[in-house]
Amino acid sequence: MNQPSYTQGRQDKPLLAMTIGQALDNTVARFAEREALVVRHQQLRYSWRELADSIDLHARALMALGLKTGDRLGIWAPNCAQWCIAQFATAKIGVILVNINPAYRTSELEYVLRQSACQWLICAGTFKTSDYHAMLGELLPELAHQAPGQLNGERLPDLRGLISLDDAPPGGFLPWAALAGMAEQVAPAEYQQRQQSLQFDQPVNIQYTSGTTGFPKGATLSHYNILNNGYMVGESLGLTEHDRMVIPVPLYHCFGMVMGNLGCITHGTTMIYPNDAFDPLLTLEGVARERATVLYGVPTMFIALLDQPRRGDYDLSSLRTGIMAGATCPIEVMRRVIDQLHMGEVQIAYGMTETSPVSLQTGPDDELELRVTTVGRTQPQLESKIVDEHGCIVPRGTIGELCTRGYSVMLGYWGNPAATSEAIDPAGWMHTGDLASMDEQGYVCIAGRNKDMIIRGGENIYPRELEEFFFTHPSVADVQVIGIPDERYGEEIVAWIKLHPGHSATDGELQAWCKSRIAHFKTPRHFRFVEEFPMTVTGKIQKFRMREISIEELCNR
Repeated sequence: MNQPSYTQGRQDKPLLAMTIGQALDNTVARFAEREALVVRHQQLRYSWRELADSIDLHARALMALGLKTGDRLGIWAPNCAQWCIAQFATAKIGVILVNINPAYRTSELEYVLRQSACQWLICAGTFKTSDYHAMLGELLPELAHQAPGQLNGERLPDLRGLISLDDAPPGGFLPWAALAGMAEQVAPAEYQQRQQSLQFDQPVNIQYTSGTTGFPKGATLSHYNILNNGYMVGESLGLTEHDRMVIPVPLYHCFGMVMGNLGCITHGTTMIYPNDAFDPLLTLEGVARERATVLYGVPTMFIALLDQPRRGDYDLSSLRTGIMAGATCPIEVMRRVIDQLHMGEVQIAYGMTETSPVSLQTGPDDELELRVTTVGRTQPQLESKIVDEHGCIVPRGTIGELCTRGYSVMLGYWGNPAATSEAIDPAGWMHTGDLASMDEQGYVCIAGRNKDMIIRGGENIYPRELEEFFFTHPSVADVQVIGIPDERYGEEIVAWIKLHPGHSATDGELQAWCKSRIAHFKTPRHFRFVEEFPMTVTGKIQKFRMREISIEELCNR
Protein backbone atom coordinates (compact mmCIF):
# COMPACT_ATOMS: atom_id res chain seq x y z
CA MET A 1 0.00 0.00 0.00
CA ASN A 2 1.26 3.47 -0.88
CA GLN A 3 2.19 5.77 2.00
CA PRO A 4 -0.79 7.98 2.92
CA SER A 5 -0.73 11.78 2.48
CA TYR A 6 -0.54 12.51 6.21
CA THR A 7 2.24 14.12 8.25
CA GLN A 8 2.87 15.46 11.73
CA GLY A 9 5.19 18.37 12.30
CA ARG A 10 8.07 18.16 14.74
CA GLN A 11 7.02 17.54 18.32
CA ASP A 12 10.23 18.67 20.04
CA LYS A 13 9.27 22.36 20.20
CA PRO A 14 6.82 22.88 23.10
CA LEU A 15 3.96 25.31 22.65
CA LEU A 16 3.76 28.51 24.69
CA ALA A 17 1.05 28.09 27.33
CA MET A 18 0.62 31.81 28.05
CA THR A 19 -1.26 34.89 26.93
CA ILE A 20 0.19 37.43 24.52
CA GLY A 21 0.58 39.87 27.41
CA GLN A 22 2.61 37.36 29.43
CA ALA A 23 4.87 36.66 26.45
CA LEU A 24 5.44 40.37 25.95
CA ASP A 25 6.26 40.88 29.63
CA ASN A 26 8.80 38.05 29.47
CA THR A 27 10.55 39.67 26.51
CA VAL A 28 10.56 43.09 28.18
CA ALA A 29 12.12 41.58 31.29
CA ARG A 30 14.90 40.01 29.23
CA PHE A 31 15.63 42.81 26.74
CA ALA A 32 14.31 46.00 28.37
CA GLU A 33 16.83 48.41 26.86
CA ARG A 34 17.15 46.81 23.42
CA GLU A 35 15.29 48.39 20.50
CA ALA A 36 11.78 46.96 20.11
CA LEU A 37 9.99 49.07 17.50
CA VAL A 38 11.12 51.49 14.79
CA VAL A 39 8.43 53.34 12.81
CA ARG A 40 10.37 55.22 10.17
CA HIS A 41 7.56 57.25 8.61
CA GLN A 42 6.56 58.55 12.06
CA GLN A 43 10.18 58.98 13.20
CA LEU A 44 9.46 56.95 16.35
CA ARG A 45 11.72 54.51 18.20
CA TYR A 46 10.92 52.48 21.30
CA SER A 47 13.00 50.25 23.52
CA TRP A 48 11.16 47.23 24.89
CA ARG A 49 10.68 49.06 28.18
CA GLU A 50 9.35 52.19 26.45
CA LEU A 51 7.00 50.17 24.25
CA ALA A 52 5.70 48.23 27.26
CA ASP A 53 5.10 51.46 29.19
CA SER A 54 3.06 52.90 26.31
CA ILE A 55 1.11 49.65 25.92
CA ASP A 56 0.30 49.52 29.65
CA LEU A 57 -0.76 53.17 29.67
CA HIS A 58 -3.12 52.75 26.75
CA ALA A 59 -4.45 49.44 28.06
CA ARG A 60 -5.54 51.17 31.27
CA ALA A 61 -7.06 53.99 29.20
CA LEU A 62 -9.11 51.48 27.20
CA MET A 63 -10.34 50.01 30.48
CA ALA A 64 -11.36 53.53 31.49
CA LEU A 65 -13.58 53.65 28.40
CA GLY A 66 -15.50 50.74 29.90
CA LEU A 67 -14.10 47.99 27.69
CA LYS A 68 -14.40 44.61 29.39
CA THR A 69 -12.97 41.16 28.70
CA GLY A 70 -14.54 39.83 25.50
CA ASP A 71 -15.63 43.24 24.18
CA ARG A 72 -14.65 44.10 20.60
CA LEU A 73 -12.56 47.07 19.50
CA GLY A 74 -12.01 47.62 15.78
CA ILE A 75 -8.93 49.15 14.20
CA TRP A 76 -9.15 50.72 10.73
CA ALA A 77 -5.77 52.20 9.95
CA PRO A 78 -2.58 51.60 7.99
CA ASN A 79 0.69 50.51 9.61
CA CYS A 80 1.76 52.83 12.42
CA ALA A 81 3.00 52.78 16.01
CA GLN A 82 -0.55 53.13 17.34
CA TRP A 83 -1.57 49.93 15.52
CA CYS A 84 1.14 47.99 17.35
CA ILE A 85 0.28 49.58 20.70
CA ALA A 86 -3.43 48.83 20.21
CA GLN A 87 -2.68 45.21 19.30
CA PHE A 88 -0.89 44.55 22.58
CA ALA A 89 -2.97 46.86 24.78
CA THR A 90 -6.18 45.05 23.81
CA ALA A 91 -4.52 41.65 24.33
CA LYS A 92 -3.44 42.66 27.84
CA ILE A 93 -7.00 43.45 28.93
CA GLY A 94 -8.82 40.64 27.11
CA VAL A 95 -10.47 42.89 24.53
CA ILE A 96 -10.88 41.29 21.10
CA LEU A 97 -9.19 43.34 18.39
CA VAL A 98 -11.14 43.42 15.12
CA ASN A 99 -8.84 44.01 12.15
CA ILE A 100 -10.38 46.13 9.40
CA ASN A 101 -8.74 46.43 6.00
CA PRO A 102 -7.64 50.07 5.47
CA ALA A 103 -8.98 49.86 1.91
CA TYR A 104 -12.54 49.08 3.04
CA ARG A 105 -15.29 51.47 2.02
CA THR A 106 -18.57 52.22 3.76
CA SER A 107 -20.56 49.08 2.92
CA GLU A 108 -17.71 46.76 3.96
CA LEU A 109 -16.99 48.77 7.11
CA GLU A 110 -20.63 48.81 8.16
CA TYR A 111 -20.95 45.06 7.70
CA VAL A 112 -17.85 44.24 9.77
CA LEU A 113 -18.74 46.63 12.61
CA ARG A 114 -22.29 45.30 12.79
CA GLN A 115 -21.40 41.62 12.49
CA SER A 116 -18.73 41.80 15.20
CA ALA A 117 -20.80 44.21 17.36
CA CYS A 118 -17.77 46.45 17.89
CA GLN A 119 -18.12 48.77 20.88
CA TRP A 120 -15.24 51.08 19.94
CA LEU A 121 -13.31 51.83 16.76
CA ILE A 122 -9.81 53.25 16.31
CA CYS A 123 -9.42 54.89 12.90
CA ALA A 124 -6.96 56.94 10.92
CA GLY A 125 -8.08 60.34 9.62
CA THR A 126 -7.19 59.76 5.99
CA PHE A 127 -5.15 57.22 4.03
CA LYS A 128 -4.47 57.35 0.31
CA THR A 129 -7.87 58.11 -1.27
CA SER A 130 -9.85 57.22 1.85
CA ASP A 131 -11.31 59.88 4.15
CA TYR A 132 -12.20 57.80 7.19
CA HIS A 133 -13.83 60.63 9.09
CA ALA A 134 -16.12 61.41 6.15
CA MET A 135 -17.09 57.77 5.66
CA LEU A 136 -17.92 57.38 9.35
CA GLY A 137 -19.89 60.61 9.20
CA GLU A 138 -21.90 59.11 6.36
CA LEU A 139 -22.62 55.95 8.36
CA LEU A 140 -23.23 57.87 11.59
CA PRO A 141 -24.95 61.21 10.93
CA GLU A 142 -25.56 61.43 14.70
CA LEU A 143 -21.79 61.59 15.33
CA ALA A 144 -21.34 65.35 15.14
CA HIS A 145 -23.95 65.93 17.84
CA GLN A 146 -22.81 63.35 20.39
CA ALA A 147 -19.93 63.39 22.85
CA PRO A 148 -17.11 60.82 22.51
CA GLY A 149 -18.18 57.58 24.13
CA GLN A 150 -21.88 58.53 24.05
CA LEU A 151 -22.57 57.42 20.50
CA ASN A 152 -26.06 56.12 19.74
CA GLY A 153 -26.14 55.40 16.01
CA GLU A 154 -29.11 53.90 14.22
CA ARG A 155 -27.06 51.92 11.66
CA LEU A 156 -24.40 50.77 14.16
CA PRO A 157 -26.28 50.34 17.46
CA ASP A 158 -23.43 48.55 19.31
CA LEU A 159 -20.80 51.20 18.58
CA ARG A 160 -20.25 53.45 21.59
CA GLY A 161 -17.32 55.57 20.51
CA LEU A 162 -14.63 56.43 17.98
CA ILE A 163 -10.93 57.11 18.55
CA SER A 164 -9.16 59.05 15.80
CA LEU A 165 -5.41 58.93 15.23
CA ASP A 166 -5.62 62.57 14.07
CA ASP A 167 -4.66 65.16 16.66
CA ALA A 168 -7.62 67.40 15.80
CA PRO A 169 -10.49 65.22 14.49
CA PRO A 170 -14.05 66.43 13.89
CA GLY A 171 -16.64 66.48 16.65
CA GLY A 172 -17.64 63.16 18.16
CA PHE A 173 -14.17 61.60 17.90
CA LEU A 174 -11.83 61.05 20.85
CA PRO A 175 -8.27 61.98 19.76
CA TRP A 176 -5.69 59.23 20.35
CA ALA A 177 -3.47 61.90 21.92
CA ALA A 178 -6.10 62.40 24.64
CA LEU A 179 -6.58 58.70 25.30
CA ALA A 180 -3.49 58.12 27.43
CA GLY A 181 -4.62 60.78 29.91
CA MET A 182 -7.58 58.60 30.84
CA ALA A 183 -5.31 55.86 32.23
CA GLU A 184 -5.24 57.48 35.68
CA GLN A 185 -8.90 56.54 36.10
CA VAL A 186 -7.84 52.88 36.38
CA ALA A 187 -5.59 51.85 39.27
CA PRO A 188 -2.53 49.72 38.42
CA ALA A 189 -3.86 47.01 40.76
CA GLU A 190 -7.13 46.84 38.81
CA TYR A 191 -5.18 46.56 35.57
CA GLN A 192 -3.01 43.80 37.01
CA GLN A 193 -6.06 41.92 38.22
CA ARG A 194 -7.58 42.08 34.72
CA GLN A 195 -4.41 40.63 33.18
CA GLN A 196 -4.24 37.82 35.73
CA SER A 197 -7.84 36.83 35.01
CA LEU A 198 -7.14 36.06 31.34
CA GLN A 199 -6.68 32.58 29.90
CA PHE A 200 -4.53 31.80 26.87
CA ASP A 201 -7.32 30.01 25.02
CA GLN A 202 -9.64 33.03 25.11
CA PRO A 203 -10.34 34.92 21.84
CA VAL A 204 -8.08 37.90 21.19
CA ASN A 205 -8.52 38.73 17.51
CA ILE A 206 -11.11 38.66 14.72
CA GLN A 207 -9.94 38.83 11.11
CA TYR A 208 -12.43 38.96 8.27
CA THR A 209 -11.92 36.73 5.27
CA SER A 210 -13.91 37.01 2.06
CA GLY A 211 -16.36 34.18 1.83
CA THR A 212 -17.27 31.96 -1.11
CA THR A 213 -20.91 32.32 -0.15
CA GLY A 214 -21.25 36.05 0.15
CA PHE A 215 -20.27 38.30 3.02
CA PRO A 216 -16.88 38.06 4.78
CA LYS A 217 -16.60 35.76 7.80
CA GLY A 218 -14.78 36.71 10.99
CA ALA A 219 -12.11 34.15 11.84
CA THR A 220 -11.88 34.23 15.64
CA LEU A 221 -8.36 33.59 16.94
CA SER A 222 -7.12 32.99 20.49
CA HIS A 223 -3.91 34.03 22.26
CA TYR A 224 -2.81 30.39 21.94
CA ASN A 225 -3.53 30.32 18.19
CA ILE A 226 -1.59 33.35 17.07
CA LEU A 227 1.09 33.63 19.75
CA ASN A 228 2.31 30.13 19.00
CA ASN A 229 2.08 30.56 15.25
CA GLY A 230 4.21 33.69 15.35
CA TYR A 231 6.62 31.87 17.63
CA MET A 232 6.94 28.81 15.37
CA VAL A 233 7.46 30.94 12.26
CA GLY A 234 10.21 32.81 14.10
CA GLU A 235 11.78 29.56 15.26
CA SER A 236 12.02 28.33 11.67
CA LEU A 237 13.73 31.60 10.71
CA GLY A 238 16.13 31.28 13.65
CA LEU A 239 15.15 34.68 15.06
CA THR A 240 17.01 36.11 18.08
CA GLU A 241 17.20 39.43 19.90
CA HIS A 242 19.97 40.42 17.49
CA ASP A 243 17.68 40.26 14.44
CA ARG A 244 15.95 43.28 12.94
CA MET A 245 12.84 42.63 10.85
CA VAL A 246 11.46 44.99 8.21
CA ILE A 247 7.66 44.56 8.00
CA PRO A 248 6.25 46.24 4.86
CA VAL A 249 3.20 43.92 4.80
CA PRO A 250 -0.05 45.24 6.34
CA LEU A 251 -0.64 44.78 10.06
CA TYR A 252 -4.37 44.21 9.56
CA HIS A 253 -3.41 40.86 8.00
CA CYS A 254 -1.91 37.82 9.78
CA PHE A 255 1.31 38.28 7.80
CA GLY A 256 2.02 41.55 9.59
CA MET A 257 0.49 41.18 13.05
CA VAL A 258 1.22 37.46 13.65
CA MET A 259 4.21 36.41 11.55
CA GLY A 260 5.65 39.90 11.99
CA ASN A 261 4.79 41.43 15.37
CA LEU A 262 4.21 38.22 17.33
CA GLY A 263 7.16 36.48 15.71
CA CYS A 264 9.29 39.40 16.93
CA ILE A 265 7.97 39.70 20.48
CA THR A 266 8.49 35.99 21.14
CA HIS A 267 12.18 36.31 20.19
CA GLY A 268 13.10 39.86 21.20
CA THR A 269 13.53 40.80 17.52
CA THR A 270 13.21 44.46 16.52
CA MET A 271 10.08 45.36 14.52
CA ILE A 272 10.66 47.93 11.75
CA TYR A 273 7.81 49.56 9.81
CA PRO A 274 9.29 51.31 6.75
CA ASN A 275 6.09 53.16 5.83
CA ASP A 276 2.32 53.20 6.39
CA ALA A 277 1.90 51.02 3.27
CA PHE A 278 4.26 49.21 0.95
CA ASP A 279 6.66 51.43 -0.96
CA PRO A 280 9.62 49.66 -2.60
CA LEU A 281 12.05 52.56 -2.27
CA LEU A 282 11.22 53.21 1.39
CA THR A 283 11.46 49.48 2.11
CA LEU A 284 14.94 49.31 0.58
CA GLU A 285 15.92 52.40 2.52
CA GLY A 286 14.58 50.86 5.73
CA VAL A 287 16.58 47.67 5.22
CA ALA A 288 19.78 49.57 4.52
CA ARG A 289 19.53 52.29 7.19
CA GLU A 290 18.34 49.94 9.93
CA ARG A 291 20.75 47.12 8.99
CA ALA A 292 17.84 44.71 8.84
CA THR A 293 18.45 40.97 8.84
CA VAL A 294 14.90 39.82 8.00
CA LEU A 295 12.44 40.98 5.32
CA TYR A 296 8.84 39.92 4.70
CA GLY A 297 6.71 40.26 1.59
CA VAL A 298 4.48 38.70 -1.03
CA PRO A 299 6.11 37.88 -4.38
CA THR A 300 4.83 41.07 -6.03
CA MET A 301 6.59 43.11 -3.32
CA PHE A 302 9.88 41.32 -3.89
CA ILE A 303 9.55 41.84 -7.66
CA ALA A 304 9.01 45.57 -7.04
CA LEU A 305 12.09 45.70 -4.76
CA LEU A 306 14.25 43.89 -7.31
CA ASP A 307 13.09 46.16 -10.14
CA GLN A 308 13.39 49.43 -8.19
CA PRO A 309 15.77 51.60 -10.29
CA ARG A 310 17.67 52.82 -7.21
CA ARG A 311 18.12 49.42 -5.57
CA GLY A 312 21.86 49.57 -6.25
CA ASP A 313 22.14 52.71 -4.10
CA TYR A 314 21.42 50.72 -0.93
CA ASP A 315 23.60 48.29 0.98
CA LEU A 316 21.37 45.27 1.62
CA SER A 317 24.16 42.95 2.74
CA SER A 318 22.81 42.78 6.31
CA LEU A 319 19.85 40.64 5.14
CA ARG A 320 19.99 36.89 5.70
CA THR A 321 16.42 35.60 5.71
CA GLY A 322 12.74 36.41 5.41
CA ILE A 323 9.44 34.99 4.29
CA MET A 324 7.71 35.08 0.94
CA ALA A 325 4.05 34.10 1.15
CA GLY A 326 0.65 34.86 -0.33
CA ALA A 327 1.27 33.39 -3.79
CA THR A 328 3.54 31.00 -5.66
CA CYS A 329 7.05 32.32 -6.20
CA PRO A 330 8.53 32.00 -9.72
CA ILE A 331 11.95 30.34 -9.64
CA GLU A 332 13.71 33.28 -11.30
CA VAL A 333 12.34 35.64 -8.66
CA MET A 334 13.56 33.34 -5.88
CA ARG A 335 17.04 33.20 -7.45
CA ARG A 336 17.18 37.00 -7.63
CA VAL A 337 15.97 37.39 -4.03
CA ILE A 338 18.75 35.07 -2.84
CA ASP A 339 21.47 36.62 -5.01
CA GLN A 340 20.56 40.29 -5.19
CA LEU A 341 18.86 40.79 -1.82
CA HIS A 342 21.32 38.52 0.04
CA MET A 343 18.48 36.44 1.47
CA GLY A 344 20.14 33.04 1.26
CA GLU A 345 17.86 31.58 3.94
CA VAL A 346 14.56 32.98 2.62
CA GLN A 347 11.60 30.68 3.29
CA ILE A 348 8.18 30.05 1.78
CA ALA A 349 5.12 29.85 4.03
CA TYR A 350 1.59 28.66 3.30
CA GLY A 351 -1.55 29.12 5.34
CA MET A 352 -4.83 30.90 5.75
CA THR A 353 -6.31 33.31 8.26
CA GLU A 354 -8.34 30.48 9.78
CA THR A 355 -5.10 28.68 10.73
CA SER A 356 -3.40 31.66 12.38
CA PRO A 357 -2.05 31.62 9.51
CA VAL A 358 0.93 29.33 8.77
CA SER A 359 0.55 25.55 8.58
CA LEU A 360 3.34 24.66 6.12
CA GLN A 361 6.79 26.22 5.76
CA THR A 362 10.06 25.49 4.01
CA GLY A 363 13.28 25.42 6.02
CA PRO A 364 16.49 27.46 5.76
CA ASP A 365 18.43 24.49 4.36
CA ASP A 366 15.88 23.35 1.78
CA GLU A 367 17.12 23.17 -1.80
CA LEU A 368 16.11 26.00 -4.13
CA GLU A 369 13.82 23.73 -6.14
CA LEU A 370 11.85 22.81 -3.00
CA ARG A 371 11.46 26.50 -2.16
CA VAL A 372 9.80 27.26 -5.49
CA THR A 373 7.90 24.07 -6.26
CA THR A 374 6.49 23.37 -2.78
CA VAL A 375 5.21 25.25 0.26
CA GLY A 376 7.30 23.17 2.63
CA ARG A 377 6.40 20.65 5.29
CA THR A 378 3.99 20.61 8.20
CA GLN A 379 4.86 23.10 10.94
CA PRO A 380 5.78 21.86 14.44
CA GLN A 381 2.88 20.64 16.59
CA LEU A 382 0.51 20.53 13.60
CA GLU A 383 -0.90 17.82 11.34
CA SER A 384 -1.60 17.86 7.60
CA LYS A 385 -3.51 15.47 5.41
CA ILE A 386 -4.81 15.41 1.86
CA VAL A 387 -8.21 13.86 1.23
CA ASP A 388 -10.48 12.96 -1.67
CA GLU A 389 -14.07 14.10 -2.16
CA HIS A 390 -15.22 11.46 0.35
CA GLY A 391 -12.84 12.63 3.07
CA CYS A 392 -10.51 9.65 2.69
CA ILE A 393 -6.74 10.21 2.83
CA VAL A 394 -5.17 9.84 -0.63
CA PRO A 395 -1.80 8.18 -1.37
CA ARG A 396 1.35 10.32 -1.62
CA GLY A 397 1.60 12.07 -4.97
CA THR A 398 -2.19 12.20 -5.43
CA ILE A 399 -4.02 15.52 -5.61
CA GLY A 400 -6.78 16.16 -3.10
CA GLU A 401 -8.00 18.76 -0.61
CA LEU A 402 -5.48 19.95 1.97
CA CYS A 403 -6.61 19.83 5.61
CA THR A 404 -4.86 21.10 8.77
CA ARG A 405 -5.34 20.20 12.43
CA GLY A 406 -3.74 21.44 15.65
CA TYR A 407 -3.20 24.44 17.89
CA SER A 408 -3.45 26.93 15.02
CA VAL A 409 -7.03 26.16 13.93
CA MET A 410 -9.33 29.08 14.74
CA LEU A 411 -11.97 28.97 17.45
CA GLY A 412 -14.57 29.46 14.72
CA TYR A 413 -16.24 32.15 12.62
CA TRP A 414 -17.62 34.90 14.83
CA GLY A 415 -21.38 34.52 15.27
CA ASN A 416 -21.59 31.99 12.45
CA PRO A 417 -21.74 28.40 13.73
CA ALA A 418 -23.06 27.08 10.42
CA ALA A 419 -20.05 28.35 8.49
CA THR A 420 -17.75 27.07 11.24
CA SER A 421 -19.13 23.54 11.00
CA GLU A 422 -18.70 23.62 7.22
CA ALA A 423 -15.02 24.56 7.56
CA ILE A 424 -13.97 22.48 10.60
CA ASP A 425 -15.09 18.87 10.69
CA PRO A 426 -16.02 16.95 13.88
CA ALA A 427 -12.46 15.59 14.18
CA GLY A 428 -11.04 19.13 14.28
CA TRP A 429 -9.66 19.27 10.74
CA MET A 430 -9.75 22.65 8.98
CA HIS A 431 -10.66 22.07 5.34
CA THR A 432 -8.71 24.64 3.33
CA GLY A 433 -10.53 24.24 0.02
CA ASP A 434 -7.12 24.14 -1.69
CA LEU A 435 -5.98 21.31 -3.93
CA ALA A 436 -2.56 19.88 -3.08
CA SER A 437 -0.32 16.82 -3.23
CA MET A 438 2.31 15.50 -0.80
CA ASP A 439 5.59 13.86 -1.81
CA GLU A 440 7.44 11.02 -0.08
CA GLN A 441 9.39 13.45 2.13
CA GLY A 442 6.23 15.25 3.25
CA TYR A 443 6.68 18.38 1.12
CA VAL A 444 3.35 19.76 -0.09
CA CYS A 445 2.71 21.25 -3.50
CA ILE A 446 -0.35 23.44 -4.03
CA ALA A 447 -1.99 22.34 -7.27
CA GLY A 448 -4.47 25.18 -7.29
CA ARG A 449 -6.57 27.29 -5.00
CA ASN A 450 -10.18 26.37 -4.68
CA LYS A 451 -11.85 26.68 -8.04
CA ASP A 452 -13.10 30.23 -7.56
CA MET A 453 -10.65 32.15 -5.40
CA ILE A 454 -8.50 34.86 -6.98
CA ILE A 455 -5.21 35.92 -5.38
CA ARG A 456 -4.26 39.40 -6.51
CA GLY A 457 -1.07 40.81 -5.02
CA GLY A 458 -1.42 38.58 -1.96
CA GLU A 459 -5.08 39.52 -1.35
CA ASN A 460 -7.62 36.71 -1.40
CA ILE A 461 -10.67 37.67 -3.46
CA TYR A 462 -13.73 35.44 -3.76
CA PRO A 463 -15.80 36.00 -6.92
CA ARG A 464 -19.10 35.25 -5.17
CA GLU A 465 -18.70 38.31 -2.92
CA LEU A 466 -18.00 40.55 -5.93
CA GLU A 467 -20.83 39.05 -7.94
CA GLU A 468 -23.32 39.79 -5.17
CA PHE A 469 -21.95 43.32 -5.01
CA PHE A 470 -22.40 43.91 -8.76
CA PHE A 471 -25.98 42.67 -8.58
CA THR A 472 -26.75 45.87 -6.65
CA HIS A 473 -25.93 47.99 -9.73
CA PRO A 474 -29.16 49.05 -11.46
CA SER A 475 -27.91 48.13 -14.95
CA VAL A 476 -26.48 44.70 -14.16
CA ALA A 477 -28.74 41.74 -14.91
CA ASP A 478 -26.15 39.03 -14.36
CA VAL A 479 -22.44 38.84 -13.62
CA GLN A 480 -19.66 36.27 -13.39
CA VAL A 481 -16.22 37.11 -11.97
CA ILE A 482 -13.03 35.20 -12.79
CA GLY A 483 -9.28 35.62 -12.43
CA ILE A 484 -6.68 35.56 -15.20
CA PRO A 485 -2.86 35.47 -14.96
CA ASP A 486 -1.02 38.75 -14.51
CA GLU A 487 2.77 39.24 -14.42
CA ARG A 488 2.68 41.98 -11.77
CA TYR A 489 -0.09 40.90 -9.39
CA GLY A 490 -0.23 37.16 -10.00
CA GLU A 491 -3.86 37.43 -11.06
CA GLU A 492 -6.21 40.17 -12.26
CA ILE A 493 -10.00 40.30 -12.00
CA VAL A 494 -12.30 40.07 -15.01
CA ALA A 495 -16.03 40.68 -14.68
CA TRP A 496 -18.34 39.30 -17.36
CA ILE A 497 -21.43 41.52 -17.33
CA LYS A 498 -24.88 40.95 -18.78
CA LEU A 499 -26.89 44.18 -18.76
CA HIS A 500 -30.60 44.67 -18.36
CA PRO A 501 -32.40 45.36 -21.68
CA GLY A 502 -32.22 49.05 -22.57
CA HIS A 503 -29.35 49.72 -20.15
CA SER A 504 -25.78 50.61 -20.99
CA ALA A 505 -22.51 50.80 -19.07
CA THR A 506 -18.80 51.10 -19.77
CA ASP A 507 -15.66 49.81 -18.07
CA GLY A 508 -14.91 53.28 -16.74
CA GLU A 509 -18.41 53.81 -15.37
CA LEU A 510 -18.38 50.52 -13.49
CA GLN A 511 -14.88 51.12 -12.11
CA ALA A 512 -15.93 54.58 -10.92
CA TRP A 513 -19.01 53.04 -9.28
CA CYS A 514 -16.79 50.54 -7.47
CA LYS A 515 -14.37 53.21 -6.26
CA SER A 516 -16.41 54.56 -3.36
CA ARG A 517 -18.05 51.27 -2.44
CA ILE A 518 -15.45 48.49 -2.30
CA ALA A 519 -11.72 48.14 -1.63
CA HIS A 520 -9.55 49.09 -4.60
CA PHE A 521 -7.97 45.64 -4.90
CA LYS A 522 -11.41 44.09 -5.47
CA THR A 523 -12.25 46.39 -8.41
CA PRO A 524 -12.05 44.43 -11.70
CA ARG A 525 -9.32 45.46 -14.09
CA HIS A 526 -11.30 44.21 -17.10
CA PHE A 527 -14.97 44.04 -18.02
CA ARG A 528 -16.55 41.98 -20.79
CA PHE A 529 -20.11 42.79 -21.78
CA VAL A 530 -21.99 39.76 -23.09
CA GLU A 531 -25.48 38.62 -24.03
CA GLU A 532 -24.97 35.12 -22.62
CA PHE A 533 -22.42 33.15 -20.59
CA PRO A 534 -20.85 29.87 -21.72
CA MET A 535 -22.97 27.08 -20.22
CA THR A 536 -23.27 23.32 -20.16
CA VAL A 537 -26.29 21.61 -21.66
CA THR A 538 -27.70 21.37 -18.14
CA GLY A 539 -27.44 25.15 -17.69
CA LYS A 540 -24.34 25.35 -15.47
CA ILE A 541 -21.97 28.27 -15.97
CA GLN A 542 -18.62 27.22 -17.47
CA LYS A 543 -16.18 29.49 -15.67
CA PHE A 544 -13.23 27.54 -17.03
CA ARG A 545 -14.38 28.42 -20.55
CA MET A 546 -14.81 32.08 -19.59
CA ARG A 547 -11.27 32.01 -18.25
CA GLU A 548 -9.93 30.51 -21.48
CA ILE A 549 -11.69 33.16 -23.59
CA SER A 550 -10.50 36.01 -21.36
CA ILE A 551 -6.91 34.77 -21.40
CA GLU A 552 -7.01 34.52 -25.19
CA GLU A 553 -8.43 38.03 -25.55
CA LEU A 554 -6.47 39.82 -22.84
CA CYS A 555 -3.23 37.90 -22.23
CA ASN A 556 -2.32 36.56 -25.65
CA ARG A 557 -2.84 39.63 -27.79
